[in-house]
Amino acid sequence: MTAKKTCPLPNAAATERLGRRIAGHLRAGDVVALSGGLGAGKTTLARAIIASLGHEGEVPSPTFAIIQTYEPPAVSLPLVHADFYRLEDPSEVEELGLDDYRRDGALIAEWPEHAGGFAHERACLSIRLETADEGRLAIVEAGPDWLERMP
Repeated sequence: MTAKKTCPLPNAAATERLGRRIAGHLRAGDVVALSGGLGAGKTTLARAIIASLGHEGEVPSPTFAIIQTYEPPAVSLPLVHADFYRLEDPSEVEELGLDDYRRDGALIAEWPEHAGGFAHERACLSIRLETADEGRLAIVEAGPDWLERMP
């Protein structure tokens, strides 16, 4: 069972509010899968989540590194921020050792479809970002473990 909801994001402040709400419900084992075209706001939302978990300072885009990790005490929950845009085949995820990083923390995955997707996981919160007349639109789909926590 899943639940779906649409959230208008007319400006950066609205995106930051959504990031804070997600961070407030995030726990170990969760996946926040961010999809959408180039420039849709995936990294902006990821940065808002990471900052809301307590990280101070710059949050680099993991486009070239593919994986960026954050550990306590810098954040309240171990976190992996991954950008799978450059993967050519989902099988490449195994080479990254992603399961090792995810063992005790949460995952924010940009371009999840390049990694084979995560929507099949119970603890996945899928967010598709689209441009709208004013700002952006977030189409949020909660997996079973997110139903009671959906932001």
